[in-house]
Amino acid sequence: MSNGHFPLHPDSLNTGTVLVVDDQPINIQIIYQILGESYRVLMATDAEQALSVCKKSMPDLVLLDVMMPNISGLEICQLMKADPDIRDIPVIFVTGAQGQAEEDACWSAGGIDFIQKPFTPNTLRHRVNAHLTLKRQSDLLRSLAFVDGLTGTWNRRYFDQYLDSQIALAKRKDSALSLLLLDIDYFKRYNDHYGHLAGDDTLRRVAQAAKSCCNRPADIVARYGGEEFGVILPDTDSSGANVVAEKILTTISALDIPHLQSDFGHVTVSIGAAVNLRHGATALIAAADQQLYNAKSSGRNQYQL
Repeated sequence: MSNGHFPLHPDSLNTGTVLVVDDQPINIQIIYQILGESYRVLMATDAEQALSVCKKSMPDLVLLDVMMPNISGLEICQLMKADPDIRDIPVIFVTGAQGQAEEDACWSAGGIDFIQKPFTPNTLRHRVNAHLTLKRQSDLLRSLAFVDGLTGTWNRRYFDQYLDSQIALAKRKDSALSLLLLDIDYFKRYNDHYGHLAGDDTLRRVAQAAKSCCNRPADIVARYGGEEFGVILPDTDSSGANVVAEKILTTISALDIPHLQSDFGHVTVSIGAAVNLRHGATALIAAADQQLYNAKSSGRNQYQL
C-alpha cells in the first residue's frame, strides 16, 4: 500500500476508467473508438497532462505510448511510480519496439504489461479487460478490509492509515490538510426512543449525506467510532474546511429525520474541525476533538474550527 492516496473508493469498485497517453491525437482517437463503449476513456498528449489527469481523476489503468517527445513514456511511468499519490495506478505500455532490451525497459520502468503496435482491436480489448478485472478484484479485497460494513464508509483502520499518509504528503508539499470530526447529536436518546434498527438506518443516511458533500477523489469520510465520523480533506485550508462543514450541517439537517428526543426535533450533528500544517495525526485529532467538544458545549447543531 502506498504512502499517498489509496487509489480505490468503496463506491467505485465496478468502474473502469482508462487514461490514454499519446502525443498523436489520431492514436488516441483509435483507442477511444475501440474502448469508448465499454470504459470511460480519458486522454493526455504529454507528461504534464498525464500526471495531472492521474492526480485529479485516479484512472484505473493507463495506456502509455513509449515514444513521446521531450519526456518519454518510460520516464512518465517512472515519475508516476515515484509519486505516492499515483504510484499504484497500473500502466500498460503501447510500443512498436520488439527487441528484448525494449521489453526489459518497460518492465524496469514499472509497467505491468505492454502491447505491441500494430495491435488488433480484439487484443487491446481483452488485454485491458484482463487487467481491469484484476484491479477490481484487488480493490474488492482491499475494501473488505477497510470499509465499514454498516455505513459503507471507510473504517477506523483505513482512517488512521490514510490520515498518516496525507499528513506526510502535506508536509512534503507544504500544503494544508483539514480534519472534521462529526458526531450525531443526542444519538443515545435516539436509539433508546426509536430502537437500534432505526439507529442503524440513521447512521447510514448520515454517512451518505456526509459523503455527498465531499466531491474530490482525495476527500474521504470514515466511521471513526459509534455515531462519530471523520472527514479528511487534503489540500484544504480553514476557509475550505468551513465550506465543507457548513455543507455537511445543512445537508444532514435537510434529511429531516425525526428526533423527538432532540432539542431540534430532527437529527443534527456537531462538527469539530482542525487544520494541520506541521503537527502529526495525534495532535490534529486532539485539536478537532476539542473543537467538537466546543460545538457540543455551545449548543450542538454547529461546527467549531
